[in-house]
Parts: sequence; C-alpha cells; structure tokens
Amino acid sequence: MRGRGARWRLWAALGSGAFAAPALADPITLTPLADIRLQRETAAQDDLPESSEALMVRLRAGAQATSGRWALRIEGQGNLAIVEDYNNGLNGRSDRPIVPDPENIALYQGFVRYTSPAITATLGRQEISLDDERFVGTAPIRQNAQTFDALRMVWKPAPDIKLDVSYAWSFRTIWGIDGTGARQQAIGGDKVFVNAAWKSPAGTLTGFAYFVDLDEAAVQNFRLSSQTYGVRLTGTQTIAPGATLGYTASYARQSDYGRNPNGYAADYLQAEGAFEHRGWRLAAGFESLGADSGQPFASFQTPLSSGVKFLGLIGRFLPTPPDGVRDFNAAAGHTFKRVGPLQTVRLQAVLRHFTSDRNARVYGNEVDLLASAKWGKVTLSARYANYVAGSFGSDAQRLLMQLGWAL
Repeated sequence: MRGRGARWRLWAALGSGAFAAPALADPITLTPLADIRLQRETAAQDDLPESSEALMVRLRAGAQATSGRWALRIEGQGNLAIVEDYNNGLNGRSDRPIVPDPENIALYQGFVRYTSPAITATLGRQEISLDDERFVGTAPIRQNAQTFDALRMVWKPAPDIKLDVSYAWSFRTIWGIDGTGARQQAIGGDKVFVNAAWKSPAGTLTGFAYFVDLDEAAVQNFRLSSQTYGVRLTGTQTIAPGATLGYTASYARQSDYGRNPNGYAADYLQAEGAFEHRGWRLAAGFESLGADSGQPFASFQTPLSSGVKFLGLIGRFLPTPPDGVRDFNAAAGHTFKRVGPLQTVRLQAVLRHFTSDRNARVYGNEVDLLASAKWGKVTLSARYANYVAGSFGSDAQRLLMQLGWAL
C-alpha cells in the first residue's frame, strides 16, 4: 500500500506541474483570508476530582491567488491557550476532563485547485467534508479542526450527478504539533474516499465506499483501519404551504482493512424525520453503530468524522465502545430571521437516549442545548450538554461558548 501511495503522489505532482504554465496568461486576483475565534470551554465529570476550564483564541490567516481556472491557497493556523486549567489530551492532567484543543501552530491549508464547468481538482492540504461529515469531515467545532493531504477530484457530468473521489496520504488531526502516541499530529497511510450522488425526485441518493489504511502502530495498533460501503438518501418534500417534511436514511457495512489485526464486520444504521414550519423544527432520529464480537475496536468506527457533531457534545462514545452504541434522539428548535441587531438566531434542544448495540444495556441519557446567532461578520454560539450515566461512564457536563469573526 505504501508503494502505491508514493506513485499516486508522484503522478499527482507531475500532473499539477504540467498544467501550471497556462494559468500565468490570466490576470491574478489575490484574496486575503482571516478568521479569528475566541472559545471558552468548561467540563466536569463525576469520576474526576477536578474540572477543566479553558479559554483559547485561534487565528487562521493566509491568502488565495486566483488566475483563470486555477487557484493557489495558503492558510496558516495557530491556537493559543489564555486560560489552561484543563486536560488537553497531551499534557498528562488526567485528573480533569479532556478539552481536546492543545496549543498549536501549523499550515492549515495549502493547495492548488483547478476548476472547470465539469471538474474540480484539488491537490495539497485541504478540508474534505462528505455528506453530513459522519464518516469524513473537518471537526469544525474544535479549535485545530482537521485536514487532509490529498488529491481530490469532483466531476459533475450532469446537473443532477456528482462523483467525488479523493486519495489522501496523510490525515492532520486535532492534536496539533505536540501530538504523540495514540494522538498523533498526523496519521499517514492510504485513504480513498469514493462518493457518488444523484439528485432524484425522491431526494439525493448517495453511494459511498471509504477505505482507511492507517500506518502508525501507535494509533490503536492499526485497529482503526477499515473499509466501509454504504448508501444514503436525504430529501425534503413540501406537505403544506410553508411546511416541509425532511428525511434521511443511511446504511453502511464496515469490516477490517489493511493491517488491522481484528477480523470483524459491523453495520451502521441512521434514520431521521424532521417537520419544519415558519422557523420551527421538530425532529426524531435513530443512529446505530453496530458491534461484532464485543472486543475493543471490533465495532463500527468513524475516526475521520466530525466527532461530537454526532452522539452528543460530551463525546462519551469516541471511539465507539466494544458493544457498539445506539442513539435514540428527539430535537426541537426555532430559527428567528432577526432579533434586534442579530440575524439567524437559532435555539435548539436535543434529548438523547443511549443503549448498546449488543447485550441490551442502557448506557445513559444526554441533553444538548444550542443557541447561535450572526451579527454581520461575527458569529456567536453557546452549547451546553449534560450526560446522566446508566451503565456507561459517569455523569458529565460541558459548556462551550464561541465568538468568531471572518473576512
């Protein structure tokens, strides 16, 4: 696999160089990039003697040069802890809950991109988010987020059809430059993402195949390497004036891949229905990450997903437990177009009931609350979560507040 990966990178580099010269004939437009975010997060856990309190500021800055169909983007990132009374996952402060945002300075994105009416090709360090980010995403809620060193090709042969194929040889994690052990700064290995979508009258039907072969033995002894095949349908139908019914259904099958020493196979199921009317949204859903034998890492794993966007802000089920996890959830929310000087004011509450996939255990319950708004180029959000343990873990609470500004 490593030999094939080297050949991929060589041909990608030669291909990008071969087409670079014609771009110089077009005028160059330079766009500055700037994004700053202040974040305060507190976390408490009943089985730990101390709570965590973190106040951090993150800056992303760079520029994008565009010439004709070509673009070159360079974007750096730094995360500074102003208040660091927390366990960042690397500093050994195991008497406190983890707030996985270590200090960091790094190249966040650096890529060259070619765009035509039918094809977009991107080579270099980049964000890759597929569908709802359940399997491949950027973890945007975290300060460092995550990116891929990859070649990505998106082909749209018709308005209703899209083929999205990526080959990534490195995955840049949220742990930053001090990452070590099972929490590496970057994880090498061959990763291939194939995602094909068709916009049908019933909704967008997507088929996908994701191959994850991780190199570093320190990262769970290769046990996060997997192959996943699945299908997803998502759509919205108008059922009355101003009222819509949205729906999502997904199924996937995952098994061991590459050097994974575990021989396993596990299923993923997800379904949600949502009613929306005049800013109100009511939804109910179910998600199951299945388990095979009950051994560690012989359950459905999603190491490249957007993390706590799923299964609750507490993050109790990262990685997936040996017996799998099922999430029965219900959500209610309302979005106001404007409240005073604020735009797109969103309020939401989600109730979650967690059980195991095998051995019929109740893990616990969680409440997740969200309030967010925009004020010009400023974004504000506050999230609160309370997990009440049953047979898994201990009671925990988390409060996350963010204030951001971007060009």
